[in-house]
Amino acid sequence: MKCGGSTLAALPASFFEDMRGLQEEGIVTVIVHGGGPAISETLGKLGIESGFVNGLRVTNEAVLDVVEMVLSGQINKEIVRRIQLTGAKALGLSGVDGHLIEAQPVANSHEVGLVGDVTNVNAALIEGVVGMGYIPVIAPVGLGSDGGQRYNINADTAAGAVASHLGVEQMIVVTDVPGIMKVVDGEKQVLPVVSVAQIEEMIVSGDIYGGMIPKVRAAIACIQGKVQEVVIVNGSEPNVLSKVLKDGGIGTRIVR
Repeated sequence: MKCGGSTLAALPASFFEDMRGLQEEGIVTVIVHGGGPAISETLGKLGIESGFVNGLRVTNEAVLDVVEMVLSGQINKEIVRRIQLTGAKALGLSGVDGHLIEAQPVANSHEVGLVGDVTNVNAALIEGVVGMGYIPVIAPVGLGSDGGQRYNINADTAAGAVASHLGVEQMIVVTDVPGIMKVVDGEKQVLPVVSVAQIEEMIVSGDIYGGMIPKVRAAIACIQGKVQEVVIVNGSEPNVLSKVLKDGGIGTRIVR
């Protein structure tokens, strides 16, 4: 499951209680989270400039220090605390811990700096954490194969890579919208299933526009490796995780 940074603060306590209920039934979620807004806010307070190129934050060592501090030290622990308030057990990790996420520079690193693409995920470590009864909460900071260089990794691609290495076929992307909407007979309706090709067509036609474009592109980025579909859901919907995993009749399923 991937939670965006802008979504996390708005998630109700019931979201995490639903997660605990699933864990008690033997269904364990693995969370990969972002934190873009909090990173931008902290960079601003510190007077550190950082722009974006095609949605990727331009990252030098100074920016990376802030990224790691906010993701691993602030947001990660906030999620862990909220899960534990329900009585469930959670363990916060970053991709640095135990070489959990290994990465290499992205193709356009000359433009964006220390941004990484995932090359390997230590799935055995995640499975071990789950086996001990904990919900893993992962911050997307990775290490180069030599263990020396850190990389800022886009949360969507990190989540997709983690899911793929775990052999998971379905991923949940938690957002602040109920799914992909389309006007049908003058009314906005949630599309239950849509393909990647259809999404691209809807962007061109204008059916998907504005702030929804980055949301769906982020979801598409999660479809990699063994991941066959991504479900976009609104995290404030009551029992949303249970509904996705048990009933399937909520949100929008994006398929290859």
